[in-house]
Parts: sequence; C-alpha cells; structure tokens
Amino acid sequence: MRHKKKKETFPSASEDARVAELCVPTPQTLSPSYRLAYRDTDFLLREELRPTRLQLELLKPELILKEHEIENTIVIFGSARISEPEVAQKQLADAEAAAAKNPSNGLLARRAKIMRSIAANSKYYVEARRLSSLVSQAGNALPDFKFVVVTGGGPGIMEAANRGALDVGAESIGLNIVLPFEQKPNEYVTPELSFQFHYFAIRKMHFLIRAKALVVFPGGYGTLDELFETLTLIQTKKIKPIPVLIFGRAFWDRVINFNALVDEGAVLPEDIELFEYVETAEEAWGIIAKAYNVSSA
Repeated sequence: MRHKKKKETFPSASEDARVAELCVPTPQTLSPSYRLAYRDTDFLLREELRPTRLQLELLKPELILKEHEIENTIVIFGSARISEPEVAQKQLADAEAAAAKNPSNGLLARRAKIMRSIAANSKYYVEARRLSSLVSQAGNALPDFKFVVVTGGGPGIMEAANRGALDVGAESIGLNIVLPFEQKPNEYVTPELSFQFHYFAIRKMHFLIRAKALVVFPGGYGTLDELFETLTLIQTKKIKPIPVLIFGRAFWDRVINFNALVDEGAVLPEDIELFEYVETAEEAWGIIAKAYNVSSA
C-alpha cells in the first residue's frame, strides 16, 4: 500500500531538478559546481560522501519495505553453489565422465569428488524451497503477522527460497550485493523487493532489522559470516533472541566443532543453545510457528 503524497508549500526536489535542466547553457551553468548536489553523481561518489552513501543505502530499502508494509521476515541463508537435484546430478555426471577420461588428472578427480558432495547436498535445495513455501503460505493467511522470506538474492539455496515463495504466489525479498565477478538476482525474487547494496554492513542490518528467525543451510564463508554475526548479536544481547535454525547436523558437525569451543572456554555452555539443528522444512517451520504462537498446519 503506497502512502499518499502530501501537498508541499515548496517545490519538490524532482520539480526543481526538471527546472534546472532547462537552464540556458553558459560557461557558468555548464560547470560541475553549478549542478544540484543531489543530481551530481561525481559529487555523491566522492570519498568524503561515504557517510551520506551509507545513510542512503540504509534508507532506501527501509522506505520501500515500509511502503509494502513488510514488518516480519524469515531470513534464509545457504550456499550459492548448491543446485537443485536435477542440475546437480547432471553436473556430477559431467564431472565423473571428465575424470574417467583423464584418470591421471588430479584436478578432475577432485572436482568429481566435490560434485558428489554438491549432489548429495542438493536435497537442501528442496528443503529450502519447501520451507519458504510453508512460511509464505502462513504469511498469506495471517495478515496481522505476515512472514516474508528474505535471502541474499543469488543462486543456490537463495534461489530455492525465493522460488518457494513464488510457488505459492507470495512475495519475497532479495538483498543482492555488488561483487567483482558477474552475478545477478535470481529470477524468483519479487522485482519490487529486489535490492542491490554496495556496503556489506548495511546489507547485514537489513537482514536482521525485521528478522523473526534465521535459517541457515550448508554454505561457505558468507553463510558462516551471517550465522556467527547473528549468534554474536544474540549472545551479547545487541538484538532480541530469535530462533536460529541450522539445517543438516552431519554437515555442520564436520565443519565446526561447537563443543570444542565450550571445552576450550571460548564460549559458555549456554551459548551453543542459541541455535537448534533441524533436518526438514516441516521441522523448521514447526519451531518457528511455535515461537510465535502460529498454527503450523
């Protein structure tokens, strides 16, 4: 629902910008110094304007999400490299065929081994898609407590989550970020809720500002970063506790030894109770629904 514009006494910024474009060309009006500050891209990109850019990057998604009346989100993280099962099986077959043709090539053998792991983990694409559908169905049925799925907007688990929302006709959010290699938002993000960020810090804030739960699937550095930042914020009471659900205990037990952190005195025993392991979409949704007294049916 869009907010109605109120009548202003002064001309709007856009009106003045249009008038400024009509000025007669002279050496003075053609000078960069004469441009309106908010229309001067070179000025806005100056190093000294970083605080302003930070503020704008925080404010733009905030205003748009408010206009769409989105107040409660379920954040879903996970690897960009986990494909849906059909794609993963095709990639595995190709990798194994290449390794078989060149048995002495260690790199091809290692790639085939990695692709076997990715194919095995493709089950999480299915679970992420299913969980997002369950969350989004509940959001559609609960106008007073609407859950909207938010992801990093990329491929893999993020794609699966945005796709699951679209499967049930629900909107979902994608918070993409500019990276030095080619990438784009996945096709399942609601276009009006597809955002692009320059600053990781501001993007992270938007992940958590409205978060009612964090769901973490197997992933790499980015996934670990978001998981540990959220756990740190809860541990230090910088944010209110929310359900933190970690999919696939077998994966995580291999990757991180949380009990070792306790044994070494690095964290308290209760700190590893800030999250729960889950294996299925239904299990995860049941925990979220119970936390907010929502029917999980």
